[in-house]
Amino acid sequence: MSAATLPISEDFFGNPYPVYEQLRQHAPVSRVELPDGAPAWLVTRYADVRAALADPRLSLDKRSGNGTWKGFSLPPALDANLGNMDPPDHTRIRRLVSQAFTPRRVESLRPRIQQTADALLDEVAAQGHADLVRDYAGPLPVVVICDLLGAPAADRQEFRSWTDTMFTPPADDRAAAGRAVGAIHAYLQRLIADKRDHPCDDLLSALIAARDDGDRLTEDELTSLAFLLLLGGYENTVHAIGTGVLTLLRHPELLATVRADPAQLAPTIEELLRFEPPSPVVMRRFPVEDMTIGGVPVPRGETVLLVVGAANRDPAEFPAPDEVDPRRSGSHLTFGHGIHYCLAASLARAELEIAIGTVVRRFPALRLAVPADELRWRPSFRTRGLVTLPILLA
Repeated sequence: MSAATLPISEDFFGNPYPVYEQLRQHAPVSRVELPDGAPAWLVTRYADVRAALADPRLSLDKRSGNGTWKGFSLPPALDANLGNMDPPDHTRIRRLVSQAFTPRRVESLRPRIQQTADALLDEVAAQGHADLVRDYAGPLPVVVICDLLGAPAADRQEFRSWTDTMFTPPADDRAAAGRAVGAIHAYLQRLIADKRDHPCDDLLSALIAARDDGDRLTEDELTSLAFLLLLGGYENTVHAIGTGVLTLLRHPELLATVRADPAQLAPTIEELLRFEPPSPVVMRRFPVEDMTIGGVPVPRGETVLLVVGAANRDPAEFPAPDEVDPRRSGSHLTFGHGIHYCLAASLARAELEIAIGTVVRRFPALRLAVPADELRWRPSFRTRGLVTLPILLA
């Protein structure tokens, strides 16, 4: 079966939503050729995406695929994570790590997140201008997730550098991504060995104890889980902070409302997550049998990509979807749906409320330092984030 070429360009990176709208209207379940040449089915309507997210016939296990998916290559010790698992292994591991993200645990983290945000903004204030991605949105989630896992403060900058290189390698050195993955793997092995010898009151120590007490986690599962938590806790949060602040700056009436009434912050964050999801294309899935999605036959083993960035702007679910309206009803799919719903959603919401709320309240004259159409976006089909966000404070 032939596949249409997905129209990816610089315009797409800056604003993918017109392409999503065309797909949703005219080919809501369509077979396309991805930028790496691999074929995949894109699902773009809200009802279809939501149903597919909870459909057990769509497997996350790459062994269920037909071999055409390319994706990102990881060593086996980093690949045994929740993003590649179905029940019962997924259920077992998710249960072990869910202790870190209970409402009580997340609330206990808020003072540390606020302290980090304030300290970073002290440095920004001293300059009078900043790149909000480099100076604030980037370092804040690194501190949070490293604190959660128990990684030393001295390692944060190195980890952030590896992660940025892995997701966006230099155009003239594509092998840099592989080297970054190798560096993260080696680092996690050292960190786990140190935690095993010197356990502390942190999530990684607790997961090691779970593995060593009854062998409920394999060594690869332990390393892969730490890898997933580090990456998931960093990459998506960076993008959500950056695009969230930008969206508020482009909607001054909403920005004024958030500043005047702190109670409006939480619903505004939910709307920002709908409007600009940091991962508009979620983890690939593979049908374990021939099936029908949105009335379209999809063969077993083919790659299926669920486009929550398109689903979140489906007018059938969200009237006037291209407007930012915190009063709207409906449930966005940015954190997923079903058994794979984002484990750390409550932590992400807390980080975004603190990070975005603090910066817009602290700097009442906050504004862009360049025209909005000059901002650079990550050249990625699957993630949505700014490369830089130059801002002025006065």
